Amino acid sequence: MTVMSVKLRSLPETGAAVGWGGSHSVIVDRPLDKAGGTGLGFNGGQLLALAIGGCLCNDLHYVAHEMGISLSQLAVDVEVSFDGRPLVATAAEVRIAVEADDPAADLDELVRRAKAASTVSNSLARGIPVNVKGPGLALSLT
Repeated sequence: MTVMSVKLRSLPETGAAVGWGGSHSVIVDRPLDKAGGTGLGFNGGQLLALAIGGCLCNDLHYVAHEMGISLSQLAVDVEVSFDGRPLVATAAEVRIAVEADDPAADLDELVRRAKAASTVSNSLARGIPVNVKGPGLALSLT
């Protein structure tokens, strides 16, 4: 089993937080003037879309490498729809544009295999429990 973890801490004198895992960091915030947001970073919904698209980008590169395909161009656009109260993600649409150095490369198979291998998309589709613990509190969100 693989475990990945990140940490988030409030960023002094802002409404934002800095998150990091290993040597990489990101700023998380709300839009300017929304619940004290300062607009310094991505909100949770944007991070969800980035996780979906970023994971798929990596998988496209992994699978291309396995298939011996050299990619010349890759673009991944992700749109996540939200609805309800509390606001929850209801759907994600991913658009991929990919080109290879070899015009005969099987790009449909590349995309099919990358989607099948995508950790984030597969995790979301299957659903995972989220356990939240705080001072004297333990909640399970399923």
